[in-house]
Amino acid sequence: MTMMKAAVFVAPGRIELVDKPIPPVGPNDALVRITTTTICGTDVHILKGEYQVAPGLTIGHEPVGIIEKLGSNVQGYQEGQRVIAGAICPSFNSYASQDGLSSQDGGCTCHGYKPMGGWRFGNTIDGTQAEYVLVPDAQANLAPVPDGLSDEQVLMCPDIMSTGFAGAEAANIKIGDIVAVFAQGPIGLCATAGAKLRGASMIIAIDGVSERLQIARQLGADVTLNFREVDVVDEILKLTGGRGVDASIEALGLQSTFESALRVLKPGGTLSSLGVYSSDLTIPLGAFHAGLGDNKIVTSLCPGGKERMRRLLNVVASGRVDLGLLVTHEYKLEQIVEAYDLFGHQRDGVLKVAIKPF
Repeated sequence: MTMMKAAVFVAPGRIELVDKPIPPVGPNDALVRITTTTICGTDVHILKGEYQVAPGLTIGHEPVGIIEKLGSNVQGYQEGQRVIAGAICPSFNSYASQDGLSSQDGGCTCHGYKPMGGWRFGNTIDGTQAEYVLVPDAQANLAPVPDGLSDEQVLMCPDIMSTGFAGAEAANIKIGDIVAVFAQGPIGLCATAGAKLRGASMIIAIDGVSERLQIARQLGADVTLNFREVDVVDEILKLTGGRGVDASIEALGLQSTFESALRVLKPGGTLSSLGVYSSDLTIPLGAFHAGLGDNKIVTSLCPGGKERMRRLLNVVASGRVDLGLLVTHEYKLEQIVEAYDLFGHQRDGVLKVAIKPF
């Protein structure tokens, strides 16, 4: 077999399933047969033309699969082994990676610095919404899936879990902290779970969908607020006795949620931003205390590499968090356009869609 099915970006508003050649395997690569992948909110930004990629590029960046073929230089893995690879697949050769920022690997170009250089699948190289994906720098990026874990249990590790946990880590949550997590989509739910693992004593989850707030409680939220029913900023300030939260995590990418996350911070608190913003942000003077509040605003792009994936898989295997419940729908690869329509319009209570090529 020399050809495979792949979902490619054609033009804004159009992703199509086409036949593409199965890529040849270089000495540092691995060819992985995809058993399960999914659709990310970033893929929807690509579909809408809000984030530009080359026409004809295979989309997707969250692979779970089986090693079909290994490059001659790749050691420590076997063909037929179940693996994942992070959405961020760094080479670890760049200045950014060696400075501890694997997500920015490859970001330096002759034309200046380009952020998100480590995000290659479905961005700068063919991605995972296909029957096969070529994993570059495979020895640095493949992580074996522990026995007994289903594809659905580990599907969040390559991106959503890594990103959400990174938001909690960047917020510098300490044992006993009070944390507010704005938006309980897949990334926000993972941030809620991450805040719990970090030792927060009170986690306040905010969303406008009651079903998502119920899941947030399952993943560690102590208080849930529906922004359609209450003034979230007022409620959080009441809950904290006017003190404000130690950390807030913004997981949607809107001016309104960013501003609310800033307004509920205590002086000296941290706003950890995970949202992908499609327009300029404005920082309100009062909420920012005119720049004198000792606040921190930090951003995160999901860490990648096999060590990050190993740690996330360990968390799943330990039973400390079950993210399989985020997978609400399943489609075959040939139904990818239908799956995008469901996910992009957020119908039928969708959180994450499992895409099965075979």
